[in-house]
Amino acid sequence: MSEHLFLRACRRQPVERTPIWMMRQAGRYLPAYRAVRARASFLDLCRTPELACEVTLQPIDEFGFDAAILFSDILITLPAMGLDVAFPEAGPKIGTPIRTAAAIDALRVPDPDLELPSTLEAIRQIKRGLAGRVPLIGFAGAPLTMLTYAVEGGGSKDYPNTKKLLYGSPDQAHTLLDKLARTCAVFLEAQVRAGVECVQIFDSWGGIVSPGDFREYPLRYAKRVIEMLRESPTWQTSPVPIIYFVNGCAPYLDDYASSGADVLGVDWRVGIDHVRRRVGDGVALQGNLDPGALFASPAEIRTRVADILERAGQIGHIFNLGHGVLPETDPEHVRAMVTAVRELSART
Repeated sequence: MSEHLFLRACRRQPVERTPIWMMRQAGRYLPAYRAVRARASFLDLCRTPELACEVTLQPIDEFGFDAAILFSDILITLPAMGLDVAFPEAGPKIGTPIRTAAAIDALRVPDPDLELPSTLEAIRQIKRGLAGRVPLIGFAGAPLTMLTYAVEGGGSKDYPNTKKLLYGSPDQAHTLLDKLARTCAVFLEAQVRAGVECVQIFDSWGGIVSPGDFREYPLRYAKRVIEMLRESPTWQTSPVPIIYFVNGCAPYLDDYASSGADVLGVDWRVGIDHVRRRVGDGVALQGNLDPGALFASPAEIRTRVADILERAGQIGHIFNLGHGVLPETDPEHVRAMVTAVRELSART
């Protein structure tokens, strides 16, 4: 197993400085990405290994992050499950949202090698392009987050159809979540076989429920994914760190550490020192600069970086934004953040 800074931090080993990566490395904030995007649709980028490789490597070449993250989308598994997904500029849209038990029953758990081969080939090409410089992180959408998209038909403000399913038809909700958990697990396992050195489970909308329902729905099925991964034949020979990120994690800290993940992602709405006190020392933490802070001056960015580093401590912390970088962000402010993390966290 590689001893990159990032992987050592995942395992809470001492490192010479805090490693840093970006939750959404490629995006509209990066001119090089926009140039590629001008000649291909978003879905084409995801499904064309050469293009996915190119945009994955761009931020590594530009900023020298300590890990690369696969360019893809959390919804990439839904078409393989039997749903029609489009990616217009306004955000993803599901052609026929899941609203009935029959629609849930019709969904399948795909074989990634047969139905998602372009993603796996992209991983292999990215690994060759990285040439061992930094580890590659794979990812998938967490079951509850995937359910919200599948049921709502896209993004939502209040998640009415999700809540109707969870609270009005809980048996159907559990059936759907089970299929999504199995899809997530087999997809992540396939990514590890293809060469990723770490995986992240994104629960972008895991924070939309009450604490009790967090245990019943997002956490229960994230745990199931992690259990399936750790029990898989791949993990017996090639175990890699697992990151679990819940956007809006603050109400659930007493339960968060029980997920079984090696690393917990922390958004910007809670102090990372508070999270550490609540979850204990058994896991590493990732986070948690407000993405909007990158609109501040470089001097202010440095001050905010210093505050997070001080709160996080020296062991088991990966510096990151609390969510994805915003499209309007000046790349030079990203560079200022990276410089600040490296200079302020360096230690002998």
